[in-house]
Amino acid sequence: MKTDNDLFKLLDNLQIITSTVEHVPVYTVAEAQAVRGDCSGFYSKNLFLKDKKNQLYLVVCIEDRLIDLKKLKKTIGSSHLSFAKPFLLKEVLGVHPGSVSPFALINDINQLVKVILEDELMNSDILNFHPLINTKTTQIKSLDLLRFVDACGHQPYIKDLQ
Repeated sequence: MKTDNDLFKLLDNLQIITSTVEHVPVYTVAEAQAVRGDCSGFYSKNLFLKDKKNQLYLVVCIEDRLIDLKKLKKTIGSSHLSFAKPFLLKEVLGVHPGSVSPFALINDINQLVKVILEDELMNSDILNFHPLINTKTTQIKSLDLLRFVDACGHQPYIKDLQ
C-alpha cells in the first residue's frame, strides 16, 4: 500500500500544488474542527460504503452534511447501503478509519470503488483532506482533485447529496 510520501510524489508528478499541515490524530469531524484553526476551504466527511451487490463507494461530502443512506442509494443508483468493515477499508483503500479521503484512491489499483463527490463541495476552490494519515491535512484545488482521481483510474460522479 502507498504511503503519504508516495501520494505526495504522485501529486508532484501530476504538477498538482498542495499544502500540508501536521496536527494531532483526529478520528471525527468534531476532532478535526478543533485542531484546524483558520485554514481556508471546505472540509469533508468521507464515507466508505458497500451495497448488497458488494459494490464499494467512497462518498465525499461537506463535513456537516447529514447523509440519509436510504435517500443516497436512490441518488447513486445502488441497492441497500451500509458502512464497509474496517478490514475492507484497509484492504482496498489502504487506510484506517479516520484517515479516509479521496487521496486513498491511490491504493485502489483495481478500481473497485465508485467515487461520489458532492456537487456543493466541488464548487469550492480549495478542499482539505487527510493524505492517507489522520495526523495531517492537505489542501488541494477542487479541479486538481478531479485530475488526481482521474490519474488513479476512477471516474468521479458529482451528485447533489442534499
